[in-house]
Amino acid sequence: MFKRFFSQSIAKPQMTTPRHLVNILLLSNEEFASLVSKAEALKKVVKNGNLSQIKENHDKLLGKVVALLFSKRSTRTRISTEGAAAHFGAQPMFLGKDDIQLGVNELMYDTTKVISLMTSCIFARVNKHQDIQDLCKDSSVPIINSLCDMYHPLQAIADLLSIKEAFGRTEGLKLAWIGDANNVINDLAIAALKMGISVSVSIPSLVHFEQVILDDAEKLVSESNGKVSFEVVNSPAEALKNANVVVTDTWISMGEESQKEAKLKQFDGYQITQKMVSDAGVNQDWRFMHCLPRHPEEVADDVFYSDNSIVFEEAENRLYAAMAVIEAFVVNKGDLLLK
Repeated sequence: MFKRFFSQSIAKPQMTTPRHLVNILLLSNEEFASLVSKAEALKKVVKNGNLSQIKENHDKLLGKVVALLFSKRSTRTRISTEGAAAHFGAQPMFLGKDDIQLGVNELMYDTTKVISLMTSCIFARVNKHQDIQDLCKDSSVPIINSLCDMYHPLQAIADLLSIKEAFGRTEGLKLAWIGDANNVINDLAIAALKMGISVSVSIPSLVHFEQVILDDAEKLVSESNGKVSFEVVNSPAEALKNANVVVTDTWISMGEESQKEAKLKQFDGYQITQKMVSDAGVNQDWRFMHCLPRHPEEVADDVFYSDNSIVFEEAENRLYAAMAVIEAFVVNKGDLLLK
């Protein structure tokens, strides 16, 4: 009798699946635009020194912990994430690859379960996209993809905020990407199309663009009723023609150092210079972006440090992108359209 009564009187906890930020593809156009707007609004709060709003935000996660699970070293991602956590009153906890048992003496499942039970969210900067998927599958708190080999959604939010600030709008612009097919352009291309920006990607002939990105880009173009376009070409000059925004990134990602000589040969003629952009006929009021760190072979000083460059404003906006994501996915529990 006692056993029957006891088993019937104890209510089982209701498990809810948190919403994760995996990539921009999984967000609706309205949700992504909302994240950019949140980042913009939070930047104003910080820049204006709005103490009442800062204190209100600080109380939202007071006493909570935000985990930074990083398999790769970082500058902008670590600083922006720790700063964003502090803004909302949470304690950021950095967990580097040499700090915890992840993948060494403990299953990833076990580590994920433990970390998520003690924190309010996990920012994960990892190697493989599969690691992000595994974290999402087993975590009881939001996983924020802070970079994997396939996607970089936080960078895309910062980039679209930077473009919006530079031009006062996003619709009707053209973005030209000159470089490698990598995680940054995978999210940036989709983000730009969602915000009304046409995208022209120039990559070497032997470099292949991700098919899933091509498919979704074509779908977004179709749904736009002719408002945006998307193309992948091999000629930088073709991509740059009439471009408003010129973007590149490193050709040699972390872990690819052994391929440096081959990569430099493959990307010969892809260094962005003032002569390249002027000869190609970019828009007169063009802007240059790079997510950093930058290497001279990718872009010359006459572009990187020019008045057309917004690379440092773009880097600063990583902070407000991280803040927007914490507010949307943690404070608002995944309701991205909540004001």
